[in-house]
Amino acid sequence: MEITTALEACDTPALATRLGEACLARGAAVTAAESCTGGGVAHAITEISGSSAYFEAGYVTYSNAAKTRLLGVPEATLDEHGAVSRAVVEAMVAGACRDSGASLAVAISGVAGPGGGSEAKPVGMVWLAWGDGAAQEAVCRHFHGDRHAVREQAVRAALAGLIERLESSDASQEKSPER
Repeated sequence: MEITTALEACDTPALATRLGEACLARGAAVTAAESCTGGGVAHAITEISGSSAYFEAGYVTYSNAAKTRLLGVPEATLDEHGAVSRAVVEAMVAGACRDSGASLAVAISGVAGPGGGSEAKPVGMVWLAWGDGAAQEAVCRHFHGDRHAVREQAVRAALAGLIERLESSDASQEKSPER
């Protein structure tokens, strides 16, 4: 599934509102496991009145030690792939769902800048994953701008991805034959 650029173009409060409506309509609970966004996704979600009905916990796991301690990301995965990687964000999603009991999670790890980038992982490179404890889907995005811009684009992409997954689950259920 590719993130809809049109959805990401919405402002953050509009995305957070739409996410809340989608969660409430489906009885879904979401969580966020964040590194480079530093709690930006959780902040956006909890800006919406009534968000406690679908958002119980968020995780800001900025250090590798926190990713391991709070989300159960294996140290070997961090050593082999680095914090900014598909393997790590997928493990973050699984750990956040396991710990919070949420039905859907987003995880983000990236290089917001201005420092910290490398040739292999330049400033603006962000891995995002969505899913649950059993299955995750990850994408690598390259955002442009200063630190604030990279983080804000990552927050919008995270929210848009949560919305898409909730709304696409409706479409897939409609196409499934009844049993």
